[in-house]
Amino acid sequence: MKKTIHFSKAFLPSWIISGAIILFGVIGLFVKGINFGIDFKPGLIEEIKVAPTALELTYTGTAKVAVDLSQNGIDFVISGTGADNRTESFLYVDYPTLGVLASQINAIDGMHAKVCVAQDTSSAGLFVSSAVSTVVTEKPFSIFASGTDIASIDEVRDSLHSFEGLSVKEVGSALNRSFQIRMADSGEEGANKKMSDSIISALEAKFGKNNIAVVKTDFIGSQFSRTLSGQALILAAAALLLIWLYATVRFHWDFALGSIVALLHDTMIMITFITWTQMEFSTTTMAAILAIIGYSINATVVILDRVRSDLKILDVHKFTEILDTALTETLSRSVITTITTMFSALSLYVFLTGSIKDFALILIVGLISGCYSSMCISSGLIAYIRRNWKPEAGVHHALKVSDDGSHVIPFKA
Repeated sequence: MKKTIHFSKAFLPSWIISGAIILFGVIGLFVKGINFGIDFKPGLIEEIKVAPTALELTYTGTAKVAVDLSQNGIDFVISGTGADNRTESFLYVDYPTLGVLASQINAIDGMHAKVCVAQDTSSAGLFVSSAVSTVVTEKPFSIFASGTDIASIDEVRDSLHSFEGLSVKEVGSALNRSFQIRMADSGEEGANKKMSDSIISALEAKFGKNNIAVVKTDFIGSQFSRTLSGQALILAAAALLLIWLYATVRFHWDFALGSIVALLHDTMIMITFITWTQMEFSTTTMAAILAIIGYSINATVVILDRVRSDLKILDVHKFTEILDTALTETLSRSVITTITTMFSALSLYVFLTGSIKDFALILIVGLISGCYSSMCISSGLIAYIRRNWKPEAGVHHALKVSDDGSHVIPFKA
């Protein structure tokens, strides 16, 4: 006969532990606050790289030459006066070093390529600043090489210390590192360009004029930010309301209440984690929270469905005995489902970067919290509400073989 695990003994300690964690999160909201991303907070977000110019290009011909960089190589699109509208392509695999690549570029009429770093520097991973035109003229055009960065995050922060409401975050690996700079909206007209120009000027003053490459720049206005924040709250509230209605119709009001409390618990646990790690709260993070809400209610419904089924057949005197039996019977399913889902989240976390990595990390935290809350938080609340539950009188008892045939259980006939 399969041994029943007495989960009910863990209900009170679980509520105490979860309450302490959530209280810790509430304290974090006042001490640290949520690190809202550009999606929820008006302002500028700019990603830059600090690296010396690796390849300097100039063009003295009469045509128009535009540079197009890709993951595999570099293209020169030649068009206009005195040109036959062609594209010269150079693959990194064929020209593995900057010295070899520069010698081939110099073969193009009017083009001059100067290597500003070591000749044997790898040509793979070249990039340009998105803040400048890609058209090559007589004015030197800078191309940068990955892995040649010359600044640490502390040095970048130090160069921008005079800006209020500015934060700097390191993004990527050591060989392909960039810095994400976020600055709150000042409310002035044309603030986005002014803020971007002032940041670039400060960085150039510290690291040199030709050593700053802008990877990308985004700006969001205050009106859009408020609208998006409001929509996110409405979306989360609507999801909880619909889940509560579903659980009430399918089960009972106390089962529905236990489900919603478990979902609120999972949400607060994830917000606590986000607050204290200062992970950026973006639309991707919101998507992870909503995904966990859907996943957690699915796990809770499976347990509650087994509770409802056992309520009709088990001959017991306490409602906690029904809960213990149902939780024991669904334990392997709950754990195995959580672990297999977590494998996917772990793969995303290990092999990807940026916002998807944060998304995966929130999923991992939410999966663990969801499995735990379905078994202890939701069931604990239901057990408290039905603490005075009494079995129906006047029923006959019989024996029934369990679904898996492993043991015999009493039930109401």
